[in-house]
Amino acid sequence: MTRKARDPQTWQAVCVCVFLALAVLAVFGQTARFGFVDYDDPANVYDNPVVRQGLSADAVGWAFTHVQGFNWIPLTTLSHMLDCQMFGLHAGGHHLVNVLLHAATAVLLFLVLRQMTGSLWRSAFVAAVFAVHPLRAESVAWVSERKDVLSGFFFVLAVGAYVRQVRQPSRAGPVAVFVFFALGLLAKSMVATLPFVLLLLDYWPLGRMKGMQNSRSGEQNLPSLPFWGLVKEKVPLFLLSAGSCVATALVPGLVVTGAQGDPLVVRIGNALVSYVVYPWQMVFPAGLACPYGHPPSGQPIAMVCLALVLLGAITAGVVVCRKKRPYLLAGWLWYLGMVFPVIGLIQLSGPATHADRYTYLPGIGLALALTWAVADGCAGWKHRRLVLGGLMTAAVGALAVRGHIQTSYWRDSESLWTRALACTSNNFVALNNMGTLLVKQGQLDDAIANFRTSLDIAPYNAEAHNNLANALATKGEDEAAIAQYEEALEIQPIYVEAHYNLANVLVKHGRLEEALAHYRKAVEINPDNEAAQNNLGQALLLKGDFDGAMVFLEKAAAMNPDPLGRWFSLGNEFLQKGNMKAAILFYRRALQINPRFAEAWAGLGMACYKDGQTREAIDSWHKNLEIVPGNFQVQNNLALLLATASDRSLRNGSEAVALATKASQLSGGGNPVILHTLAAAYAAEGSYGPAASTARRALELAVQQKQDALAASLRKELQLYEANTPMPNAPP
Repeated sequence: MTRKARDPQTWQAVCVCVFLALAVLAVFGQTARFGFVDYDDPANVYDNPVVRQGLSADAVGWAFTHVQGFNWIPLTTLSHMLDCQMFGLHAGGHHLVNVLLHAATAVLLFLVLRQMTGSLWRSAFVAAVFAVHPLRAESVAWVSERKDVLSGFFFVLAVGAYVRQVRQPSRAGPVAVFVFFALGLLAKSMVATLPFVLLLLDYWPLGRMKGMQNSRSGEQNLPSLPFWGLVKEKVPLFLLSAGSCVATALVPGLVVTGAQGDPLVVRIGNALVSYVVYPWQMVFPAGLACPYGHPPSGQPIAMVCLALVLLGAITAGVVVCRKKRPYLLAGWLWYLGMVFPVIGLIQLSGPATHADRYTYLPGIGLALALTWAVADGCAGWKHRRLVLGGLMTAAVGALAVRGHIQTSYWRDSESLWTRALACTSNNFVALNNMGTLLVKQGQLDDAIANFRTSLDIAPYNAEAHNNLANALATKGEDEAAIAQYEEALEIQPIYVEAHYNLANVLVKHGRLEEALAHYRKAVEINPDNEAAQNNLGQALLLKGDFDGAMVFLEKAAAMNPDPLGRWFSLGNEFLQKGNMKAAILFYRRALQINPRFAEAWAGLGMACYKDGQTREAIDSWHKNLEIVPGNFQVQNNLALLLATASDRSLRNGSEAVALATKASQLSGGGNPVILHTLAAAYAAEGSYGPAASTARRALELAVQQKQDALAASLRKELQLYEANTPMPNAPP
């Protein structure tokens, strides 16, 4: 082919790439204005203390040693960390990364398909359907589904590297395929079916399978191998796939077993129906939602039988047509094989039902088969190019419009759950999540009704029991809440949140030993749960175990992005509770981090004074005033202490007068509390005349402001000053 002949195709390919990128932006670009949703996003991103701190050496290690929502997806977790480092918790940035990854995957898919098949426009149509189909909304518009777009990107890269290696063998080729496959698995284990897909591509369109080459292949003169020879060359990929599957199966809580799981017959029925539903939704994408309802007793038997017949008929048809139309068999098996890990025969972390996100890569196989079938079926038509071009444009346009509408439902949690409940029935997940949203809106009775309806449908849903318990506890129905927490833990003994929440309610009722047991269980299951570590420490403080408490409080502070603020808050909290020893301990921990933290010195001074450590209180308040000389509240407290300390060696009347005078000036001169202090300071200095006149002024203001207790004290003290007697000890 001459350069002149190649140029139009090259420019057409460039235009297709630009169109695909713009189409993705037109459909999914709206997500840059969306927020997070309360469906996995809290645990995966904005409520995860490790993820939201951004990338670091420790964070990388954490990503590879911890699971996210029952998934071991370290590369996806690292991408969320990078997002937090770049965008903070601005959801639009996180959404935009998903959009860009999806656009890149769509462009790569077009280029790889064109390279494999030699067909530009058919490849363009398949890539366009992949790019804008409404079924993609869940994968692209949901921040937590980053694993789909990230694993899909590396999956297509691996396929592209494989095709290049087949056409132009090199030592680096197999390594590139292996590396891209490994990265895809680290993003989401569902791409474990890649070796199987590569075998299908060997059959069609590459035509490498001995005895099965076909003239329709886009590749020409490629060396052929027997089936087992093709399998043998992919052994490293199969081993990597097997290792990933084993690692995934070992994730605690991922595989649902026992009473929580559906019976095998229910799972088989659901799998058969789901296998038929996905192709239907590919062609008629109406009523899409997240998630879908799950019939409590499984799919109706008539629907299961119909699905079995349809699947059998389609499979038989593509097998019969395999010689003339090999793409039908390749595309159909691509779809069946790639969906298999999530079809529900092995129940993974929830009900065995279908989900739009599961079609992200499997749907490519269906699009391939249908596109080539329609194109070949129209081969004899008059004006074929014009007709097919018009049909292609209309189909992509309609899908883009529907895709834009479907994406809009992800703008916030309320829209998402309202849509799900409008489009589905028996949707206990949506009912539960809508209940959580209603709790946040303060509509407790409606929330409780939603949780109970959810549990009527799925009584073994531990999360719904926990959420119902939270709502009941908020209403003050603690005994009912405790029963629901215990029900959740009976269903799922390693449910961290239920252990933690139950412990909180038990502490409230003084059942400290029981609470400690549940806090300990929570931190045993998840040592990275900052709240559980903190509350366990506080519970041990209530028990008087300071050394044991500090172990857990130190761990909690280390996990907190603001350990200084955490220690200071604990100091304030225990100062309010009247536990001065604990308050002093926490203020000192804050000051170890920042010795110039003025507010901590002020709090420490108050805690020391109330604990009888007068000298330490004076020193602490002096430290505060060195840092913030204009703090009139501390000036007032220190002045009163210097004027009235029970240890007369600590009294300093002249300094007390100076401090109280400054405090009065800074507060505007009309504060009866500070004038009360100034009167006491004058008396301590021996200036009883000014002390009495100041006390009279303070008394007038206290009476005007109806500060009765202060007025009563001032009347007694005024009598002392008039009798040339200093004021006795007084609390700040």
